Amino acid sequence: MIINRRVQTLDEFTIQQLRDFPKATGELSSLLRDIGLAAKRVNVEVNKAGLVDILGDAGSMNVQGEEVKKLDIFANNQFVGVLRHGISCAGIGSEELDDVVIFDDEVSNASKYVCLFDPLDGSSNIDVNVSIGTIFSVYRRVSELGKPATEADFLQPGVKQVAAGYIIYGSSTMMVYATRRGVNGFTLDQSIGEFTLSHPDIKCPDSGKFYSVNHGNFFQYEENVRKYINECQKKTKENGGPYTQRYIGSMVADIHRNLIKGGIFMYPAVLDKPKGKLRVMYECNPCAFIIEVAGGIATNGKQRMLEVQPTGLHQRTPFFAGSKLMMEELESFLKGTE
Repeated sequence: MIINRRVQTLDEFTIQQLRDFPKATGELSSLLRDIGLAAKRVNVEVNKAGLVDILGDAGSMNVQGEEVKKLDIFANNQFVGVLRHGISCAGIGSEELDDVVIFDDEVSNASKYVCLFDPLDGSSNIDVNVSIGTIFSVYRRVSELGKPATEADFLQPGVKQVAAGYIIYGSSTMMVYATRRGVNGFTLDQSIGEFTLSHPDIKCPDSGKFYSVNHGNFFQYEENVRKYINECQKKTKENGGPYTQRYIGSMVADIHRNLIKGGIFMYPAVLDKPKGKLRVMYECNPCAFIIEVAGGIATNGKQRMLEVQPTGLHQRTPFFAGSKLMMEELESFLKGTE
């Protein structure tokens, strides 16, 4: 039996979405397609990284105080360049740059959106061929259109995002993005060089079997987090288990698995990093937006992640996100009401 399944590309999908909103300008759709283009360029280099001189450290430190990889620089340049030369972005913020970059020209100043991104999440795994990714978020400007964007356009709480997503460079390359209408996944078809719709209307299962946390830091976590991890290890068939610990160390890969199969991702504060390690703007807000649209929950351990008012571009935070029922159980431990 031959099944006639029409393959829909990212471009076709975003254009189709426009038809449901006759007054839409298409600017967001254009921006998402630009991000897809940059991702395809990065994917080419990721796939041949072992064949060219692009592996290893670049010999410099980023604003986070972390060793910069050569692919970090390449990925950052690709996303900045594509968005700068597009017509749908007024400026960008990048994990790799100290400050925002404002595209101060007539076309960019008329754009409604700004974009923040981590160009290559998990880059410490590059040299050992572990899945890595790109994370991005899009905000509607609060500054006056027609004039250059301002830092205030970027320092908005996550609930103000109009779109967020990630690209995972793994056994296949996949782009997942969310708007308030839903979460959809597109797999890169190498034969035609296009992202094609492969995971429509993604929903995060209410529960799962995976918990993702760095056990090596167990004794640096606060007591209630340790209690919950112990509870995960004690799960049996009678109370929803057993659970399996899966921690890749590449946030995109861990979030992606738990989004598709159900699970919980935890990156608590530790003794030497009491404010957490993950970045509010570049990692936690976009992932929280995706998880929530898909039906899950995301917090910083004390409040809904998307309601946190950022005070700086590179602000850090503890982060917990995943399936609804698992997150509710975690929250009962964090509140001490378990």
